[in-house]
Amino acid sequence: MSKIIVLRGNSGSGKTTVANKLHKELGEGNLLISQDYVRRTMLQVKDKPNNLAIGLLDSMIKYGIRNCDYTIVEGILSNNKYGKMLRENVTMADNVYAYYYDLSFEETVKRHITKKNVDFNTEDMLKWFTPKDLLGIKNEKSITKDISEDNLLELILNDLKLS
Repeated sequence: MSKIIVLRGNSGSGKTTVANKLHKELGEGNLLISQDYVRRTMLQVKDKPNNLAIGLLDSMIKYGIRNCDYTIVEGILSNNKYGKMLRENVTMADNVYAYYYDLSFEETVKRHITKKNVDFNTEDMLKWFTPKDLLGIKNEKSITKDISEDNLLELILNDLKLS
């Protein structure tokens, strides 16, 4: 039974931290796919429509669905660039758990400031910010500023029936 967990939201919202904790919690044989790592590190491409990362992410997600119990996909993954690919992939998984960080720009900046080793500024974040960028898929949950990283991890584990 393949399960796909999608963590999306604007820059600075906390997706990567939660995804890394979840990856560790789920243990051996689960796949963590980070949009930033694939796009920026592996391919070194800009986040524009039809960039090379979309196809590689697509292949990696398909691999995870076929071979892993859990596939975690995290990133900004904006609907206008990645939405079609994500919607097509989630139809292939047995179970889909999608979480979207529905945060204000001010909240994402506040969270961003707490990070170590940041390589972009508030002006960059404003250019990238897209409010209410939901995919519109079944069971997609909005995560508000009142839900902490640990609360979200617990929510996901409950949804997966692992807590």
